[in-house]
Amino acid sequence: MIINDKITLQDWELTETFVRASGPGGQNVNKVSSAVELRFEAERSPNLPDAVKRRLKRLAGRRWTNDGAVVIFVQETRHQARNREIARERLAELVKAACEVPKRRLKTKPTYGSVRRRLEGKKVRGAVKKLRGKVEE
Repeated sequence: MIINDKITLQDWELTETFVRASGPGGQNVNKVSSAVELRFEAERSPNLPDAVKRRLKRLAGRRWTNDGAVVIFVQETRHQARNREIARERLAELVKAACEVPKRRLKTKPTYGSVRRRLEGKKVRGAVKKLRGKVEE
């Protein structure tokens, strides 16, 4: 499976199992295993650089298992082949997202005018709240 010009996932890294899906299925609901569980052994993959693996682990979230695999479960359609395609597309998108290096955030200071406006607004609110007290005669 080709992700980009540098990363290609081998067949041995991917494992597909087909299970029965929940939801509507008509007469075939208890006979056909249409849901797909795609398992990608990301931690053992020689094709992924370490930085990409770390970002993939963060992006995958709870889909990342303790043994370093990404598990994608799809049961959107009643067709096994279509669910398989969707699972592979999702995995490819996840790995592509992990390949992008996030931009470093530059610290910035608020402008003098914005600080002044914020403090002025706080003074106005405080004055309004001060006027809410009991009326003294």
